[in-house]
Amino acid sequence: MKEKSFLMLKPDAVKRKLAGKIITRLEEKGLKIVAARMLIIDDDLAKEHYGEHKEKPFFKDLVDYITSGPVLAMVIEGNECISLIRKIVGATNPKEADLGTIRGDYAIDTGRNIIHASDSPGSAEREIALFFSEDEICSYTLPDEELIYEEP
Repeated sequence: MKEKSFLMLKPDAVKRKLAGKIITRLEEKGLKIVAARMLIIDDDLAKEHYGEHKEKPFFKDLVDYITSGPVLAMVIEGNECISLIRKIVGATNPKEADLGTIRGDYAIDTGRNIIHASDSPGSAEREIALFFSEDEICSYTLPDEELIYEEP
């Protein structure tokens, strides 16, 4: 089942020049980027994006950090890609993330955990709509998709 997920490389990933390595991992897995943009998130967008955390003690730090520098926001498409991306990304706490995952390989602290990925289809839909308009999302077929996916 093809689905779309929202993924964001946080300021620590951008400033540490990890974007290319992370994108390569996703593409090598057979996922495709159907939208991307670099931006500096303002406070309002950050608060809306992380709204489910607004009552938590770390909310202010989360908003301050995500607005501290450029991020790379993306829409990723693939079969059951939300759960697949979550596995590739690794546990939220990098100390608990397996080696070989993005966080396990590149992050050390939870507050600087490199990447955000949608955790459900509902979250993906909401997050994509916050960062992209429908006409910014491209639809295309990879030349080797038959090598990646089995026929239904």
